[in-house]
Amino acid sequence: MTTTEATEPTAPASGPGTDDGFHVFDTTLRDGAQREGINLTVADKLTIARHLDDFGVGFIEGGWPGANPRDTEFFSRARAEIDFKHAQLVAFGATRRAGGSAATDPQVRALLESGAPVITLVAKSHDRHVELALRTTLEENLEMVRDTVAHLVSQGRRVFVDCEHFFDGYRANAEYAKSVVRAAHEAGADVVVLCDTNGGMLPAQITATVATVLADTGARLGIHAQDDTGCAVANTLAAVDAGATHVQCTANGYGERVGNANLFPVVAALEIKYGRTVLPAGALAEMTRISHAIAEVVNLTPSTHQPYVGVSAFAHKAGLHASAIKVDPDLYQHIDPARVGNTMRMLVSDMAGRASIELKGKELGVDLGGDRALVSRVVERVKERELQGYTYEAADASFELLLRAEAEGRARKYFRIESWRAIVEDRPDGTHANEATVKLWAKGERIVATAEGNGPVNALDRALRVALERFYPQLAKFELIDYKVRILEGAHGTSSTTRVLVTTTDGSREWNTVGVAPNVIAASWQALEDAFTYGLLHAGVEPAE
Repeated sequence: MTTTEATEPTAPASGPGTDDGFHVFDTTLRDGAQREGINLTVADKLTIARHLDDFGVGFIEGGWPGANPRDTEFFSRARAEIDFKHAQLVAFGATRRAGGSAATDPQVRALLESGAPVITLVAKSHDRHVELALRTTLEENLEMVRDTVAHLVSQGRRVFVDCEHFFDGYRANAEYAKSVVRAAHEAGADVVVLCDTNGGMLPAQITATVATVLADTGARLGIHAQDDTGCAVANTLAAVDAGATHVQCTANGYGERVGNANLFPVVAALEIKYGRTVLPAGALAEMTRISHAIAEVVNLTPSTHQPYVGVSAFAHKAGLHASAIKVDPDLYQHIDPARVGNTMRMLVSDMAGRASIELKGKELGVDLGGDRALVSRVVERVKERELQGYTYEAADASFELLLRAEAEGRARKYFRIESWRAIVEDRPDGTHANEATVKLWAKGERIVATAEGNGPVNALDRALRVALERFYPQLAKFELIDYKVRILEGAHGTSSTTRVLVTTTDGSREWNTVGVAPNVIAASWQALEDAFTYGLLHAGVEPAE
């Protein structure tokens, strides 16, 4: 195929992120996909691209067309299947080979054939990398940059150039590193991106270098920071302080080794702390949802302690904090969590004070009516139970049942247990049989039910359902989706106290319950009993007892 037959670029989207005043550039689908444990299908990449476009980033780097069939297919399908509202699709590739011509270079042609309106070229800016990795001269490397950029611009593409290993190269040979920036800029690159490829820089170094390069070259500069020192977000913002107007990030900080600059705290800082409009109106409030949705696609558990979007980002445990938050939430929160689609959470533990309990009750919809004696009883009950090994900060459902029992003077009961037992049978052929029997009372009737399962806890869960689903058909929707066991400090070995945390869902919401006992099965039973009780309570079922 000749260059004149290259695919026409798709019409560019428009929005705050593509505005030439400032760029938000996402490389989750290319650089982020290099994280260990991430293996994206084309369908995964299309889904993530839609999420990023919904969020309102200006540029989505989709991969390296021509380098592998998956990325080539992604660009073909993205053009046909996604109507980008805010973002422009970006193809990634390298400058032409040494000694060749961009007009005849196969991988340059593949970039044009992708149909992407924007192309990012990676270029060597560290003299040792030029000589050792490319095995060419410093001047030929500059010509590779000039030729490739000029050719792509002549074909109607917008070009960004990523100067790989720029900061290390700048320290080794500042004049040569700057000459690569000048070559890209003078050949027509819209942005020259300074890359901290090894992630070893600190904010002060970034600020000084970016400011100098900006003054000496006159090029529009961007920043691409890896997180090997834990400073990728800080380094990105330091570059902005020094004059960079293009930031490259990945969703949730995914990327090679320890990752890249995290898109979400960078964008939140730009919007909230810097006052820059880099997203469409209302998009910032979708940030938590988008972060978690992308985590689901890549099949990684969302980080609970991620800034802004983690479930613990606005969680408060200390009683002193709770007392202040009761007066004014801003006293211990740097922003209103609703601005980024998150919520404040009060954690109840043995550190809890009166304010923690009152705020948690309000969060759970339990009116404590300003009853100081009631609140004091709950505080003491929580401290007593946590001393035994219970943890309510991870089991809101169990805490709500405790709170309601104290507030209402009685525990919610949908059934009354007479006894239960679980049997594990070790058979001669090496297999195991797990059977459980429960004897209980529900709505005035005594029921005995037996069931088998793939483990003793699963057998108990099934036996309880067999016994109760006739009275409570809502139980058919309940599903145990997570089960954690921890041996608590104190006694040792088989005599240790065991804590079990169970997560249950009804298909629309999830809840967590806890059980503690010397026996793992007994602890599991407590957590299951709370899980069924809480689920029925929130299904609007009236207690039978």
